[in-house]
Amino acid sequence: MSKKLGKIDHNLFENFIKYKCGAQQTDVLVKPGFGVDVSVVDLPGDYAMAITSDPLSLLPTLGLRESAWLSVHLMTNDMATTGFSPMYGQFVLNLPAKFSREDFKIYWNYIHEFCEEIGIAITGGHTGFIEGQNSTIAGGGTLITVAPKESILTVKNASAEDSILVTKTCGLSTAAILAMSFPETVKAKIGKEKHQEACDSFYQTSSLRDALVAVGNGSERLDITSIHDVTEGGVLGAIYELAVASENGAMVFNDKLPVNNLQKEICEIFSLDPRYCIGAGSMIITCRNGSARRVIDRLAKENIPCVEVGQLSEKEKGIKLRGDKGVEDLIYCEEDPYWEAFFKAFKAGFK
Repeated sequence: MSKKLGKIDHNLFENFIKYKCGAQQTDVLVKPGFGVDVSVVDLPGDYAMAITSDPLSLLPTLGLRESAWLSVHLMTNDMATTGFSPMYGQFVLNLPAKFSREDFKIYWNYIHEFCEEIGIAITGGHTGFIEGQNSTIAGGGTLITVAPKESILTVKNASAEDSILVTKTCGLSTAAILAMSFPETVKAKIGKEKHQEACDSFYQTSSLRDALVAVGNGSERLDITSIHDVTEGGVLGAIYELAVASENGAMVFNDKLPVNNLQKEICEIFSLDPRYCIGAGSMIITCRNGSARRVIDRLAKENIPCVEVGQLSEKEKGIKLRGDKGVEDLIYCEEDPYWEAFFKAFKAGFK
């Protein structure tokens, strides 16, 4: 039986990895978990350290600048869920042996530039060239930030009756990457203008501003209970993960999910449902009951679309999706359909 592509499945984590995490340290406030974006370690005084790790990207179909953007910003999206920007970064690069030194310099310069823009100090890592390394994953990175302990958001803070908000649109990064990877196919189906619009949306895959604007300043921070970034499994997968990680149920209204026509059209070319495929750039935000309008208005002032799509509930009520056929269990897709669609298109000769 072939292995699934993408992240390991939920059961493997819950039944094995969860119990194999090295030494037990009492200062680890937030441990690894399904749907948990960052770990948190207690520090002396009133501060704590948030840590997150992710793969680094090197995608020839996109380009060196775009690959560096994904490498930095997808990790940053995870850290943004704390309500703070990352401060320090470690990068481990295992590059293809045939990757030229000149291309490496270009790629690394973009890593440097994007980190500098965000305010990340690169503090170390490892760089090597590996024979037989032909993956689009070029290694891995870790981001760290230090912030007041009581102000660091995690999904553990979300509770029943919190409103569920979604920024931007479903399938944002899926549509952008497919449009850039298969330009002729997409242009032939939806036209040059829409193709260009999709390519331009690639740089909306950062959700740092979404998070920082949502939490606001001062007492505004009290509105937000948790933030979770959208990656594999899409917007619906991210809501499911947040509910599980916070030990809540949820009711999601299908007709309220933001699905822009552009993303929908591109996903249809590749037989994808934008609600369930990689959606980096969008954020799932939970806020206290009655505060949704204030949060949405804060984001709107910064031209960041945001809508309310449902509400958390007691865990016993389950994670539900209300659609045309009534209320059904929200199905969690352990293998994001994006991967199969991408490689199927590649093998079929899509240009």
